[in-house]
Amino acid sequence: MSENLFHNPHLKFDGKVPSGKVSWQSPSNIALVKYWGKKEVQIPCNPSLSFTLSESKTQTLLEYKPSDEAKNSVQFFLEGEEKPSFAEKIKIWFDLLEPLFPFIKQLDFTIHSKNSFPHSAGIASSASGMSALALCLCSMEKKHFGFSGSDDDFLKKASYVARLGSGSAARSLFGGVVSWGEIENLPGTSNLWGSAQTANIHPDFLSFHDSIIIVDAAQKKVSSRIGHGLMNSNPFAATRFKQAKSNILELITAMKRGDMDKFINITESEALTLHAMMMTSNPYYLLLKPNTLNIIERVFEYRKQTGTPLAFTLDAGPNIHLLYPDAVKSDVHKFIDSELKQFAFQSMVIQDRVGKGPEKLSI
Repeated sequence: MSENLFHNPHLKFDGKVPSGKVSWQSPSNIALVKYWGKKEVQIPCNPSLSFTLSESKTQTLLEYKPSDEAKNSVQFFLEGEEKPSFAEKIKIWFDLLEPLFPFIKQLDFTIHSKNSFPHSAGIASSASGMSALALCLCSMEKKHFGFSGSDDDFLKKASYVARLGSGSAARSLFGGVVSWGEIENLPGTSNLWGSAQTANIHPDFLSFHDSIIIVDAAQKKVSSRIGHGLMNSNPFAATRFKQAKSNILELITAMKRGDMDKFINITESEALTLHAMMMTSNPYYLLLKPNTLNIIERVFEYRKQTGTPLAFTLDAGPNIHLLYPDAVKSDVHKFIDSELKQFAFQSMVIQDRVGKGPEKLSI
């Protein structure tokens, strides 16, 4: 499918250029099958699968006005504080989006963004932030130029746009269980946008909780961008991509059957494999911390002793996501309080659950 699918030279103001504002709230997500390694223009080397979160989200207000002499300036404020470095990244992304939204070059933008979670808390703020901004741009198109497609088409385009800013953001446009990347024998999946995979998923998985234990709140020493790039020379990359393609099919099948044991096995294996790829890169690096391993060992023992369906996963950092069905919420919270909080930075645990996706905000 063409990467130029949404290019539209007609989305440009003739005559008076308007001012206005639009606001969206979009969630982060936690990957179950990991995306690690990418090709040009944010194309994944393997498909991924995630839970959309409910409480970990970004609220973004995008204000726009006619640009003086086509300067196309961007100001970015996070929690009320101006962030010139963030604005520069957004400007680069906007330049990439010009073929999709030519009106970008006619406007100056001021962006106000705030997260419901602490920065560097092990939650993908790029996913929630970029998806919220993508929705704002698509809403601008719809308001000023019209949009002939369905609501699903609108979200598909927003996912395509978000992906160009942050790969994992492609999955934040939909609720529940979401894939990104072409999956063999699964129609509708694409490398260009995310796809909801909630059809026939066992209801237990759609009410899952995610308790995020903050082991280290510092910014990680190796960025995900660099980590993805190192997969180009990783000697185990080809085997990893093949493994992920197999795991995603097995995991979707397990979630349709309500197979908790299979879900736990694949989810935890994926988390550890992600970090194995970091440790076998050249140069190699390690993002796990001693308390990450302490928590994992406690989870193994707790599950062995109680039979509680509790899984862990990790993003590209040291913080632990504990995943479990609603039916065991009380027991797991007691376990976290009594056994795991001692390993958390300042006892920080963020409680979240599977969510329904983004929401347009009134302004």
